[in-house]
Amino acid sequence: MFTKKTFKNESEIIEGCLKGERKAQQHLYETYSKKFFAICLRYIKDRDLAEDVMIESFMKIFEKLNKFESKGSFEGWMKRIIVTQALLTLRNNKSLNMEVNVDNVSDLSNQHYELNNLEADELMDLVEDLPIGYRTVFNLYAIEGYSHAEIGDLLGITESTSKSQLNRGRNLLKQKIASQQLKERRING
Repeated sequence: MFTKKTFKNESEIIEGCLKGERKAQQHLYETYSKKFFAICLRYIKDRDLAEDVMIESFMKIFEKLNKFESKGSFEGWMKRIIVTQALLTLRNNKSLNMEVNVDNVSDLSNQHYELNNLEADELMDLVEDLPIGYRTVFNLYAIEGYSHAEIGDLLGITESTSKSQLNRGRNLLKQKIASQQLKERRING
C-alpha cells in the first residue's frame, strides 16, 4: 500500500530534496509553484513561456540546493533564482528593451490621484500593461525590493537607467490611473 510521506518542516523537505527524494521535490514544487508562477508572469506576459521559466527555475533550485547556506529565508533564496531566471529569459530573447518612446507621457505633476478606490488586482493589471523595460524595473524595485544598483547588475544597465525607467514607469502608471479614474467618473457620474 502506498503511503504519502509528510514533512514536518522546511528542513526535512530540503534534506529530502538533497537526497534526491521525489516526494520531497514534489512537495516543494506543489508548495511554491503557484506563487512562483505568478512572479514569472509579472516579468513574462506569455503564460507558456512563464511556465517554462518556472520549471527551469525549479530545476536550478534542485541543482543548486546544496549551495543554500540557511542564511535568510529559503523562500527568499528560491525567489531570487526565479526572478533571475525570468530576467535571463528576457535578456536572451532580446525582449528587454530599456529605451521606450515616452512622447505620450504627459507632465502629471498637477494631477491628483485617488488610489484608495483602486484594487490591488487592477493596479497589477495596469503594471502588466507597462512597456517591458518599465514593468521589469518597476517589479524589481517596487515589488521585489531590489536596489537600483542590484537592478543594474541583473539587467546589464546603469543604475541611472534603472532610476530613469522606474520614474518613467511610475509616470506612465499615474497617467493610466488618472485615465481609468476619469472613465469611471464618466460612467458613474
